[in-house]
Amino acid sequence: MLLGSERLLASGRLNGLKVGILANPASVDHDYRHIVDQLAASDTFDLAAIFGPQHGFNSDLQDNMIETPHATDPKRGVPIFSLYSETREPTEEMLDLIDVLVIDLQDVGARIYTFIYTMANCLRAAAKTGTPVIVCDRPNPIGGVAVAGPMLEPGYESFVGQFPIPMRHGMTVAELAKLFNEHFEIDAPLETVTMEGWSRTDYFDDTDVPWIMPSPNMPTLETAIVYPGTVLFEGTMVSEGRGTTRPFELIGAPYLDAEALAARMNAHGLGGVYFRPVVFEPTFQKHAKTPCGGCQIHVTEREAFEPVIAGAALIRECYGLAPEQFAWREGPYEYEHDKMPIDILAGSPELREQVEAQVAVTDIAESWTTGVAEFSALRLPYLLY
Repeated sequence: MLLGSERLLASGRLNGLKVGILANPASVDHDYRHIVDQLAASDTFDLAAIFGPQHGFNSDLQDNMIETPHATDPKRGVPIFSLYSETREPTEEMLDLIDVLVIDLQDVGARIYTFIYTMANCLRAAAKTGTPVIVCDRPNPIGGVAVAGPMLEPGYESFVGQFPIPMRHGMTVAELAKLFNEHFEIDAPLETVTMEGWSRTDYFDDTDVPWIMPSPNMPTLETAIVYPGTVLFEGTMVSEGRGTTRPFELIGAPYLDAEALAARMNAHGLGGVYFRPVVFEPTFQKHAKTPCGGCQIHVTEREAFEPVIAGAALIRECYGLAPEQFAWREGPYEYEHDKMPIDILAGSPELREQVEAQVAVTDIAESWTTGVAEFSALRLPYLLY
């Protein structure tokens, strides 16, 4: 197969232009060559500016919600503009330096992953200045078929959710760019460069594209597969496994009984997954240096596994096992001060209220069906494969 970036660089489309690039360490080709290195080496166009998303251009900031400063690239002598700083949207002065902005970012298929909103912010800025934007497509690592989870409701927009889409959107980054730009009327001068040889049924390891961590706590494809559900634990004081070698696969807290939690989860009979009782000790973030009882999520059959249902069920059972000790995380969260982090992540207060009422897992999943069906129809005109 060919990535969008590989097709763009071979096309001659950038010849004679001053190019800006939004990228991070995962922006490599099949031979592990980084797109910035290839742009800088060209004698037919000029690399004029680098833009970095959350965690920085070098993806060197471990935790979330840590801003990255602007800098100058010491090797190439061009500015690096952080779009996860006091500047979330490129300024007119930044865009004045370039003729075209190329975006080459690896998404992970979940609504709350911020790279797609940095892309949306770039489209908004480009709409104001008329700067052409070229989005190079990459695989959705968890496939482009399944759509699942709660919808973002109006009033709960944030930097982890700008548009009313479900938690698992089943789209590629270029498809999302078209959806944002056309349906949600950003109206930037947008071009997309599709992949060749990618199928919607493909998971990342069905391709021959090298896996490079798109962010510090996304070490493996297995992480990405569970992430649309267990990222919800960022809205709780239960550890989502940050500070371990298995973030988002390990879930637990000091007060939880590992055997009891795993038994309750396995009793649901969720497809394609086994919950194994574990005790783990995070090295940083929540409950650092403290043993946590919990479970590890083992996906046994990807196509049958429903990560958002699994994540919601886990929160429900963590709450049900220890309602007096369980706590929702307090704000601020992603610059939102007035709403609870779990409501921002889930897209509304509904999931939190369902957990507190111990609504059956099947009923929680049923509450998403209308929104998922509507979005599944909405996205059809924007699918490229």
